Amino acid sequence: MNLSRVKLLHNVNCSHLSLFHVRKPPIFLRFGTNISSPLSIRLHSHFPYGNTKLSLKCAPLNSSDSLAPDPLPIHPSDPTTHMVNQNSMSILKILKQSNSFLPHAVLASTLLALIFPPSLTWFTSRYYAPALGFLMFAVGVNSSEKDFLEAFNRPAEIATGYVGQFVVKPLLGYLFCIISATVFGLPTAIGAGMVLVACVSGAQLSNYATFLTDPQMAPLSIVMTSLSTASAVFVTPLLLLLLIGKRLPVDVKGMVFSISQIVVAPITVGLLLNCFFPHIRNAIRPFLPPLSVLVAAICAGAPVAINIESIYSPFGVAILFLVVAFHLSSFIAGYILSGFVLRDSPDVKALQRTISLETGMQSGLLALALANKFFEDPVVGMPPAVSTAIMALMGFGLVLIWAKGGNNETNTAPESDGGNSSDDESYNSDGTGSSAGGRDLK
Repeated sequence: MNLSRVKLLHNVNCSHLSLFHVRKPPIFLRFGTNISSPLSIRLHSHFPYGNTKLSLKCAPLNSSDSLAPDPLPIHPSDPTTHMVNQNSMSILKILKQSNSFLPHAVLASTLLALIFPPSLTWFTSRYYAPALGFLMFAVGVNSSEKDFLEAFNRPAEIATGYVGQFVVKPLLGYLFCIISATVFGLPTAIGAGMVLVACVSGAQLSNYATFLTDPQMAPLSIVMTSLSTASAVFVTPLLLLLLIGKRLPVDVKGMVFSISQIVVAPITVGLLLNCFFPHIRNAIRPFLPPLSVLVAAICAGAPVAINIESIYSPFGVAILFLVVAFHLSSFIAGYILSGFVLRDSPDVKALQRTISLETGMQSGLLALALANKFFEDPVVGMPPAVSTAIMALMGFGLVLIWAKGGNNETNTAPESDGGNSSDDESYNSDGTGSSAGGRDLK
């Protein structure tokens, strides 16, 4: 009788609950048996053969009806954890790629200024310097000595961009200064404003534009803008003395101090933060692009809102025409100049787009701040006010054309990681990571 019961026990056919299919870690069955692998099961006294010891080797429990094991630690591949990580990465990617909305933000800010000026008139001249300082701080935070070393390996490209900035552009500005007085009969102060726009350094928005069209050229664009901005401390006052110094008083010492305070100091602080405080740098980097987009959009629209009466004045159309013609000729001149000088370069088309943007986009915000501070006639600030919005709209109009026009032969940066490949990735000066993901403009 006992033998038949043993056979019956060994012939139990239950695919859902088998003593031969258990999983680590040890599982306590209902009758108190502690199973491990390899294991021994000693049947307890309520079985007739309590002293029988069965040597068993366990296999995994793979049935949904098996007894539930003890709760296991959450694995990194757990769906909930993966979802949280994915959401965090998505938010981080959106923050870093928010610069792709810059053209839309600039256009919306300009239209808002034209339709409802009071919405932006609160952004008065006292905010221009801090706003520009913030953009310069973003240049420093997102730059490094590596960017400069790579750029200095291309001296011909840097020299070409510098000539476009401080030779071609000032000459064009002086030309349109003469046209404004002789052809349109505008006040001399407006011509002085045109020259002032032409003599300031390149706009940090050109780094955004270069990033959106040719991401691999973003470091070179950063270096060009940084060098022109640093040298503008001495070059801009000198050019103003040569071109309009006899017509309007120019406080050269004050301008040098102002440019040093607005440009040099924030860039230096950003570079020091980037070099010596990487944890703080990495913490604030994702937030720089959206903040820079917001600041740049307000800086483009506020001058239009503040000077709305001048824009709608009888000679407002003439100023608009002069500013548009000046920037258009600057874009074209930069494109042609770089195409001629760098025609043997393998990436000549990308360089042409980069230097064209560097030449055509000037820091109108800096020109407006200088006009408000160092020129008594408020009319001098009208061309810079119009230029701030016009050069942004025209520059990002070219971005939209070039991004859709087939520049894929130069845009080889991967889009899969959204610019998160490393902590030391190169960002553009306004805080955008230099990844190709920012080109999603279509």
